[in-house]
Order: sequence, then C-alpha cells, then structure tokens
Amino acid sequence: MDAVIFDIDGTLLQSAAVDDDLYQDAVRSVIYEARIRPQLSDYDYVSDSGILSQIFLDSGVTEEDHLVDSIKRRFVGLLTDHMKANGPFPELPGARNFLQTHIASENHQVAIATGGWQPSALLKLESAGFAGFDVPVATSDDAKDRKDIMQHALSQLTGSFNSITYYGDGTWDRDASLELGWNFVAVGAKLDGLLSYEDL
Repeated sequence: MDAVIFDIDGTLLQSAAVDDDLYQDAVRSVIYEARIRPQLSDYDYVSDSGILSQIFLDSGVTEEDHLVDSIKRRFVGLLTDHMKANGPFPELPGARNFLQTHIASENHQVAIATGGWQPSALLKLESAGFAGFDVPVATSDDAKDRKDIMQHALSQLTGSFNSITYYGDGTWDRDASLELGWNFVAVGAKLDGLLSYEDL
C-alpha cells in the first residue's frame, strides 16, 4: 500500500496567484497597516495560519481570535465573490481523474494536505468538482507548520505504507517532503514540475 498526498493551490487547482492576492486583501481589510513580506518563502511557516501569525508580529498587532476569525470570514467572502464573477478555479489538467483513479485503487490511500484554512480549501475544492471525493483533508486549522499539516493528513490514513508521496508546487512543499523522508513530485512551472496529470 502506498500513501499519496496532495497540496491544493497550484497542485490540484490553478488558484495559487489569485488565492495569495485575496488573502492579502483579507488581511489588509482587518489589519489596516499590515506589513506583508515580499515572498511567501520569506515566512517561517508557509500556511495561512503561520503567515498570519508573523504578519501580526511584523505589524506590531496582538494576534486575537476575533481578528483571525474576521480575516478568515473576509477571505472566504472574497473567494466566493471571485468565483461568482469568474467561475470555479480550474483544475490542473487531469487532476480530478488522477485523484479519482488513486482513490479507487486497492494499492493506494489518498489524502490532501494544504497550507490553506479549512473553509477556504473546501470551498475551492467543492466549486471545482472535487466535492464527491471522500478523502481526509488536513489544513492550517490543524497546524501552522507544513510538515505538521502533512503528518496530520498521513495520520488519518490507515495501515502501513511502502511509500509516501507528496504532490506540491512550492519550495516549502519540497523541503517539507525531504525533511519527512517522503517522495516528492513537483507540480507547476515554478519548480519545473508537472504541468498536466494527463502526462502521467
């Protein structure tokens, strides 16, 4: 049995750039003078929760639950408005079929591990036609550190595995996989990775 775990933005869905822009808009709607670092890789924990904690710190604002909740709600609202205006985020070519094939396989177990928050992650997946896939989804509501999110996804699978493979589009995905001793499949142009699951 092999474990196969997927990121979402930039890996299953073509959503990374818009997701990042709307996340920053949501943050600035609550933290008006938010100091946001130039690159995602400038943050210690590249997840919605991890980045937000460091934005609070950088901006000299105390992180409080009601502020975090306001940003989450605003982010989901912005994503909803974007999809109403532009339609669902498109999948990477062949992503749904590739995922479905692995779910149906007797030799694989599948999970999703994303740096996004659960409400926004599920919203994007459902809108893009992934709603019917009964797989565990670990998010930054479970942990701030990417490795912890990935391990939480794995912990929801059963049995022992000959191999564990993570599909991701960021350097943080690659680095976390290497630290965990997992196989890593690069997705997207940033890592000179897979551009279509139909090629596999």
